[in-house]
Amino acid sequence: MHPTSAPTAPLLRRIRPEIWAVVLWFATLGFGLLTFFPLPGEAVIDGEPRLVFSPGPLGWTLLAVMACAVTSGARLLRGRPLFGYALFLLGPAGAAGLLGMNEFDLVSFLAPAFALYLVARIHPRRSSVIAAAFALAVLFFPFGVRVATRGNVETAQLLSVALLVLVAWVVGDSHHQARAHAAALQTQAAAQAVTAERLRIAREMHDTVAHSIGIIALQAGAAARVVHTQPDRASEAMRTVEEAGRETLAGLRRMLGALREPELSPSLSAPLDQGVPPPLQGLSDLDRLAESTSAAGVRTDVTWQGARRPLPPDIDLAAYRLVQEAVTNVVRHAKTQACEVRVEYGNGELALEITDRGRGPGGPGGGFGLMGMRERVALLNGEFSAGARTGGGFRVAARLPLPGAAA
Repeated sequence: MHPTSAPTAPLLRRIRPEIWAVVLWFATLGFGLLTFFPLPGEAVIDGEPRLVFSPGPLGWTLLAVMACAVTSGARLLRGRPLFGYALFLLGPAGAAGLLGMNEFDLVSFLAPAFALYLVARIHPRRSSVIAAAFALAVLFFPFGVRVATRGNVETAQLLSVALLVLVAWVVGDSHHQARAHAAALQTQAAAQAVTAERLRIAREMHDTVAHSIGIIALQAGAAARVVHTQPDRASEAMRTVEEAGRETLAGLRRMLGALREPELSPSLSAPLDQGVPPPLQGLSDLDRLAESTSAAGVRTDVTWQGARRPLPPDIDLAAYRLVQEAVTNVVRHAKTQACEVRVEYGNGELALEITDRGRGPGGPGGGFGLMGMRERVALLNGEFSAGARTGGGFRVAARLPLPGAAA
């Protein structure tokens, strides 16, 4: 299956925001120049002097310099925001002087406000606050001059432009904070996903290996003790070791195949000589588990209650792993010759109980095995308990809700 190419973004989205800031400044400059030319529909009174835009060579040179400053400042807004924004402000300030404007109006300050929004959206608050201070300084400088010379001041117009600057900064800073929060949430979610995956792999590795390695250790020790006196028993014990080793390798292959499945097709995730990996283990394998455990010296009796029926793969595998780990703990720690496994199929849940009458240590905090069992049951929204029995021994119990069960 060939990967599909990403859809092309709309034309307006493909243009960088800095370019829009430059275009906006040229648009406001052109709007300011309209005051020097009569427009259709405007009344012209004969005899009145009409404004004429004739800046001369020096004025045109200054206009070209301001255009270069605006363009260069816009390009520096991402890398060097304060220097770039200071250069950008030279355009509106110079244009106001060139056009004979005593104060800034909303139209002439749209481009600086938009550039300030870009700075606040991209950069931290400290840089954007300094940039906003630059804009307010340029805005209030003509106001201070006119107040000092006792000239006429349009206070309402000044406050409206200052409000435009503040709104641009607030919107840009809010956008920046929202992006930072979303990035933090994404990082946290990625870390949680990695932790959950590590725990899942650890549980699978522990449950797959612990039981078989325990059986292998017991049988190998028994074979070593009787190899000279009872060769038949030693041979039987080594056959059990071989079967447990093969089962462990098969379980590891299934686990690794499941881990590789999202990246590779089923035919590629399996070994070349095996084809598709065998199905995951489930409660149907309990009889074989009981046989291997009994061969290791701990008789395991399995009792089935209720109508046996197919279970979802995740519940079936989790139930088998719970029994496997509990029986492994009995073999390794309980110091007993027998244990009982009860599996009950209810209408809305699956109940598991593993008990023994041993004398070994145990408890909910006794190791990674009980921790893994508790995590498995919690992931399936079930109930788990483990602890010493009143009459001696240890008990592990779990209840797993089945799909479609009534609340």
